[in-house]
Amino acid sequence: MSNYPVNMSVTPEVKGFFDADTNTISYVVKDPASSSCAVVDSVMDIDYAAGRITYGHADTMIAWIKENGLTLEWIIETHVHADHLSAAPYIQKQLGGKIGIGDKIMIVQDTFGKVFNEGTEFQRDGSQFDALFKDGDTYQIGTMQVFAMYTPGHTPACMVHVMGNAAFVGDTLFMPDGGSARADFPGGDAGVLYDSIQKVLALPADMRLFMCHDYGPNGRDIQWETTVGEEKANNIHVGGGKSREDFIKFRTERDAQLAMPRLIIPSLQINMRAGDIPTDKDGRAMLKVPVNGL
Repeated sequence: MSNYPVNMSVTPEVKGFFDADTNTISYVVKDPASSSCAVVDSVMDIDYAAGRITYGHADTMIAWIKENGLTLEWIIETHVHADHLSAAPYIQKQLGGKIGIGDKIMIVQDTFGKVFNEGTEFQRDGSQFDALFKDGDTYQIGTMQVFAMYTPGHTPACMVHVMGNAAFVGDTLFMPDGGSARADFPGGDAGVLYDSIQKVLALPADMRLFMCHDYGPNGRDIQWETTVGEEKANNIHVGGGKSREDFIKFRTERDAQLAMPRLIIPSLQINMRAGDIPTDKDGRAMLKVPVNGL
């Protein structure tokens, strides 16, 4: 434990909020020694067919934070999500806090800035976010020190955030019976993902791991909390000492069969802007659909 820059004996209070439309779990994480908290991987609702944005999921989280008298200090994005839209600016406007993401966001912005033919007004320097984390960076939620661990492979900007004895893994891992996330998006890499997962599995065995998604494999109830020890022993893609070569072969073959996420086009445009909705030349909220661009 001495290799890590934070006290892992601290037990933050973690409240999960499941969004059934995108199978996403958002979290409110509270420092046990103060009223300070963070939000991890928030969700903004979209009826894509109607082009309608609403905020029911975020409003539930905001109400819970207010009811419990908490102070929001951070709004964390584990990565630029391709399957749901971030509600970070909406939450920030009502509760404050800084929006943070990994500093490799600039790679994602450059890649998808080209895909969506963004003009020079779209900044590709991460400046839409309040904080850009490098591997090993620490920050505070009240009295609790947190560190960010760089875990690319699913995307180039993925990070796991270790808050006391709880780690928020984004899409780097799923529950043991769910395995791992795809690695075929631009900038993804199955071998790099395997290496990142090994970094997570090197955390203490009793470290609580919180997933960003769960799909209830084989009809089981939705779950989002496990441990490093459980993943190490039982994860169907990497557990039990599966080799890097086997993982790359499996992941590459599996990813070739997967369809694009339903909300990838609006998600990328909004999430690479820290949750802001792009506008057209007249200032109207507007999304693009690049034809054969993904």
